[in-house]
Amino acid sequence: MKIVLIGAGNLATNLGRALTAAGHPIEMVYSRTEESAVCLASRLGCRATSSLDKVAEDAGLYIVALKDSVLTEVLPRLLTPARRQALWVHTAGSVPMDIWREYGASRYGVFYPLQTFSKEREVDFAEVPFFLEASGRMEMDILRQLAGTMSRHIHEADSVQRKALHLAAVFVCNFTNAMYAAGARLLEEQGIGFETMLPLIDETARKVHSLHPAVAQTGPAVRYDQGVMGSHLEALSSHPLYRDVYALVSRMIHETCKEREAL
Repeated sequence: MKIVLIGAGNLATNLGRALTAAGHPIEMVYSRTEESAVCLASRLGCRATSSLDKVAEDAGLYIVALKDSVLTEVLPRLLTPARRQALWVHTAGSVPMDIWREYGASRYGVFYPLQTFSKEREVDFAEVPFFLEASGRMEMDILRQLAGTMSRHIHEADSVQRKALHLAAVFVCNFTNAMYAAGARLLEEQGIGFETMLPLIDETARKVHSLHPAVAQTGPAVRYDQGVMGSHLEALSSHPLYRDVYALVSRMIHETCKEREAL
């Protein structure tokens, strides 16, 4: 199939590289900024465009890897009569598959790789789980075969399940990284490098490979040590937002542990 990649951001960049490496050359890259389109297209060895009207009309598969907020703006212009018979997929975690039906697509689905992506880092797609949804069995077979050339972890998930996956990913990835950033700032204020935290981060991540996260939980909030927690809250007096987060997350930890003990 001829594949057109709609988007040139973090996910599109990594997915384009992985598809090409797996033997699926990309025919064209679209991005609303010409610089981004040309940059990715040059890496993938394909054509680039920053005009929706100039997106190729003869592709068999269009992969839309854009921000959720722009889909309703872009899809009506992409799904012209000449392109509607192709297979259309988006890569969003929280956007229902049926969005395609609203714009006249007859063959469609979702191609959702559950991972955090940055342009600066190449991801080992063999370990990335793909969650797929499709309008029909034939479309699902195509997506399973395509994902299977990149990853060993292929799953089917409907839109409700995928939204739950995306929500959970926000907690375990985005929120966790925000905590790293907060910790880094507190350390930098004392002239301490963030690298001192890396062994702790690595061991915390390793533990949940063999223990349920609630069982692996440690720290003053588990036993609700008010002396230690009070000292920490006082130290955060110049960071009121961090102070609020500390208090709320500590409460969450303590209540979660109590609930588990009661089971």
